[in-house]
Order: sequence, then structure tokens, then C-alpha cells
Amino acid sequence: SIAWIFVRNEVHHFFHLQSHTFTTLYTGINGHTIAGIPEFSAVTTLDGRQIDYYDSEIKELIPRQDWMKEFASTDTWKQDTEIRQQVQQIYKNNIHVLIERFNQSHGVHTYQRMYGCDWDDQTGASEGFNQYGYDGEDYVALDVKLLRYITPVQQGIITVLKWNNDRAQLELLRQYYQHECVHWSKHFLTLRNVDVERRGSLSLRNVLCSTTPEVSLLQKDPSSPVECHATGFYPSAVTIIWLRNGQDHDEDVDLGELLPNVDGTFQKSSTLNIRPEESKKNQYVCVVEHEGNTIQKILTEDEIKTRELFFFFFNFGMIQNVILILCNSSASKKLISSSSLYQFPIQ
Repeated sequence: SIAWIFVRNEVHHFFHLQSHTFTTLYTGINGHTIAGIPEFSAVTTLDGRQIDYYDSEIKELIPRQDWMKEFASTDTWKQDTEIRQQVQQIYKNNIHVLIERFNQSHGVHTYQRMYGCDWDDQTGASEGFNQYGYDGEDYVALDVKLLRYITPVQQGIITVLKWNNDRAQLELLRQYYQHECVHWSKHFLTLRNVDVERRGSLSLRNVLCSTTPEVSLLQKDPSSPVECHATGFYPSAVTIIWLRNGQDHDEDVDLGELLPNVDGTFQKSSTLNIRPEESKKNQYVCVVEHEGNTIQKILTEDEIKTRELFFFFFNFGMIQNVILILCNSSASKKLISSSSLYQFPIQ
């Protein structure tokens, strides 16, 4: 699974982490969504903090940190903006292909990709990840060690066969994960550290403000598992548990991974698998604790919301093989932009 690097209280250590995570996330949505949610968005994060943002409504790439503004005036930034505009159209087409492939109606559907690398600045070791999701479930992932795509679903076989036969694209990925991903991670870390030294720790402390999670109980239908979904909280440390008749209940409970939102906050969920008759005979309560605040949601028909009305980042739970790579980035090579690995049409 993917390891996200966050710090909760020791603010003065925030920029001295040994391990770093550099991630790009694309999200495409098809169908009528909640007001304010764009049909396509792209966000880049460094150590869990958003550094840039693009969506289909603003159609511009926006720096999310002050220390990114100078980089936003470079030719690479212009290239990244154009690439995201192209990705937007590719994702729109891909969702329509997947709707047909999964034999679905034209409701609300999501197609996502998250890729990047974890890097240890002490050992120089890194590991890459590249995963796709559809409607909240794993669709296709790249086995970085073998440089081969894998899929847990039958509908993904066609995609895997096509992408595995594209040797030029696979070689581009090899170059990115062996050299460029860590290069860009180091580049942005340098920009960030210089800015922090100039501003001092007080400015950083003002940025890291706490926000309370919004908690919802979600379910596709009465026979489906119930998901307790917490979102919009910062910092990232959160606890989600289920109670049954006032007692801790961990049977048939699946705790999801911590994931970033496009606004710099986080989301996490815990899924309860119970039969409808069990929920009627017993009282189940989801308890979310964050920064000293406790939020409780009692499992009742009135409290449950239909899951299709919301969109989520997919569960990166697919087990993937990764390899530790010593990255020796050569200055003579032409570096690949952090958002340029986009040429992945499904058809």
C-alpha cells in the first residue's frame, strides 16, 4: 500500500523528514454531480501538502503554495497546464468506454489515477506507484518492479493487454521512476525549504490550522456494507471506530487508507459489513475522533445517505510489488515533467 507522510504536532520538524512522498492525482467524473465539483481535477502533493491544482472549470494550473509561484512562471508550468487540458479530454473519453465495458447506465461514475514515488533522503532509495481506479474500486495498477500492468477485475484485462504491449510507454515509465520522479521531488523540496528558512517557523504554524471532519454514513442499497466516511479534516491524524450496543466492534470492519482531498484536507473511511436484520436488532454507532473532537453517527435509515450521490478517491488497496531503486539522475538527460505521463487512452 502507499505510505503517506504527515506530521501532526512537531511543526519545526516538518521540513526535515527522512522520507518524502511526491504524488499526482487525476480525477474524472461523468454524470450529474454535486454543485461545485468539477468533471475533471488534477492535484500534485508533496508530503501530503497540495502544491498545485487544476480543474475543468478554471482551466488553469494554480500554485497552492507561495514558494511555487516562481516555478509557475516557467515553461514547464505552461507545458503542465497544456498536458492537464489534454488529460481532461482523455479521461472524459475513458469514462464512456468504462461505462460500456462494465455494462452500466449513464449515472455518476469516476475514473482516477494516482502515481508518484516515495523517496528516502538518507539512503537515496525510492519506490514508485501508479494506480487506476473506477467507481471507487481498483481497476489497473502498474507493477513497478516488473514494469507490467495488472488488474483485479475482468473488465481491466483489455486495458492491461493493450498497455503492456506499448513498450515505448513502458520505457517512458521506467525512466520516470528511476530518475525523474525523485528529481522533481528534490526540486520542490528545495523550493519549499528555502521559503521556510526565509519565513521562519511562525508562518508555517499559521498555515497548519485544524479543521473538523464532516462525517457521513453511506450505503449503495440496504443489503450493501455501510461506510462511515470522514472528510475535510486537517491535520491527518484521525481515529474511526464502530460501536455495537455501546461496545467496541471490530468484526467485519474494514478500515480504509488515509487519502488527500484537492483542497489540502484529508479523508478516511471505515466499512461495516452486517446483515440488515443485525442493524435492526442492535445499535451501531460510528465514532470519529480528531484533534480532541468526537463525532458520532448512529446507524439508522434516516442517517444513511446513498453512496452514488458522492464521489471518492478510490481505495488503493491492491497489493503491488515495488522495488527499492537508487536514483542517479543525470543532468544530461531531458527530464520528464511530473504530469507528462498522461498518454493512456483505454481505447
